[in-house]
Amino acid sequence: GSRWKKNQEQDLKDVLKNTDQDVPLVFVSGNHDIGNTPTRETIDDYCKNWGDDYFSFWVGGVFFLVLNSQLYFDSSGCSELRQAQDAWLDEQLAVAANQKCKHVIVFQHIPLFLSKPDEDHDYFNLDKSVRQEIMEKFHKAGVRAVFSGHYHRNAGGSYKGLEMVVSSAIGCQLGQDTHGLRVVVVTEEEVVHRYYSLTELGSHGLEKELLDLLAEQK
Repeated sequence: GSRWKKNQEQDLKDVLKNTDQDVPLVFVSGNHDIGNTPTRETIDDYCKNWGDDYFSFWVGGVFFLVLNSQLYFDSSGCSELRQAQDAWLDEQLAVAANQKCKHVIVFQHIPLFLSKPDEDHDYFNLDKSVRQEIMEKFHKAGVRAVFSGHYHRNAGGSYKGLEMVVSSAIGCQLGQDTHGLRVVVVTEEEVVHRYYSLTELGSHGLEKELLDLLAEQK
């Protein structure tokens, strides 16, 4: 709703045009895109600019789910959209449970939790009742990992074998982490990830362990 939003969106689109065409871009909606209390209007505007606010896709036998976690944070402005995503998610998790997926991986902006599954609710995680329901759904469907941002710091933990991975920001930092990004390599057996500062990537690139894993996947 700010007067800068349209210009900021265009700036980002202009930068992304320089991305290597062999690198597919997948967008995950967050609070700065559709608001802390999203509405049908803010979600429609997001979808026009960046694509669906929730969807699934397959790559190499791995099933990926992208969720609109703002609907889990506060859906008071569009409760019917929260219900629609819930129904869709149940269908997708049934697919995941029935298919022979190598892994099931979820992307959502707001983490389920920051370090412990039973931690108190605050601005940077989901309400405990909502969190518990989703964690159990994910656990029963065999979800391997959930990747989130929002916290602007690195964090994470686990719940019954489900890994919660919280990545810091490429821009604004709220903690002691450096500006960076997380590199993830998915193999037949595991999901390996490392957070790199932009300085590290620029001067040294990926470490040999990840490069060797990538080479094995080709």
